[in-house]
Amino acid sequence: MLQPLHDVFDKKAFPNLLVGLEKADDAAVYQLNSKQAIINTTDFFPPIVDDPYDFGAIAAANAMSDVYAMGGQVLFAVNLAAFPDDQDLDLLREILRGGADKVAEAGAVIAGGHTVNDKEPKYGLAVTGIIDPAVVKRKHGASPGDVLLLTKPLGVGVVTTALKNGRTSAEDVAFATANMKLLNRQAAEAALIVNAHAMTDVTGFGLLGHAYEMVNGTPVDFHFDFKAMPWTLGVHRYGEMGAFPGGMSHNRMYFYPHVTFGEDVPELIQQMLWTPETSGGLLIAVDPDSAESYSTLCPSAVVIGQVTMGSGHLFVT
Repeated sequence: MLQPLHDVFDKKAFPNLLVGLEKADDAAVYQLNSKQAIINTTDFFPPIVDDPYDFGAIAAANAMSDVYAMGGQVLFAVNLAAFPDDQDLDLLREILRGGADKVAEAGAVIAGGHTVNDKEPKYGLAVTGIIDPAVVKRKHGASPGDVLLLTKPLGVGVVTTALKNGRTSAEDVAFATANMKLLNRQAAEAALIVNAHAMTDVTGFGLLGHAYEMVNGTPVDFHFDFKAMPWTLGVHRYGEMGAFPGGMSHNRMYFYPHVTFGEDVPELIQQMLWTPETSGGLLIAVDPDSAESYSTLCPSAVVIGQVTMGSGHLFVT
């Protein structure tokens, strides 16, 4: 029998590993001293947009997002790339240039990497960040009465699927691309300033999957207002066309027992809330007295719900 990942090491033997495999979180955190801890994470995937530079920038922003979800800052990264040996290397150069520019925007640097031959291009980063161990943000920690904020619009998974089918407008793709390229750096810095109670980034499990990770095993529930959800341009139209990636049905099948929808929540909205996101925003739980301050520091943030006492369940009404 395959041994569970959280059982492969003895936590007591590694006391400086503050965040590891014992609970689902966004990145590993290893304490160096009383004031410094290292954050480490990695992510990579195939192209989701046509322009190779934009793909590189999106993949880099997505990989660095896990550092920001822990409240940290990026120090450096190394490239992880797969590329066919019969393709134009100028395409690979553009992918790597997009990634390098986005890392530079984060105030960090590409310090190396590794490339393999593969039939399908893939790109991402292994990222190293830093944080004061006293202020590490975790997925768990939301308190009853907290406000839930989301810092980027939802729906890029629908738009990129429609793009693959040749059914998008240039304006809608440009809007989705700009949001995917946007770093979560400002959102993370604002979370530290207002002392957010819990935080994660919204990616492959969609909003509801990642929200469930925040409440799983805790004495709280999340209540979302579907009418308050921010959406990327064109997403409702593409959703009505059926432009959903396969991950939507997988997320719904896995997380559905933990979510209750109100009778007036349209089926289309339910499907879009299950849909995977790429380089999505941060989902943050903050004290209600801090919500306005957070929105001032991060103007893209939208209040989409609240936290109540409960048993680890999600409600969408």
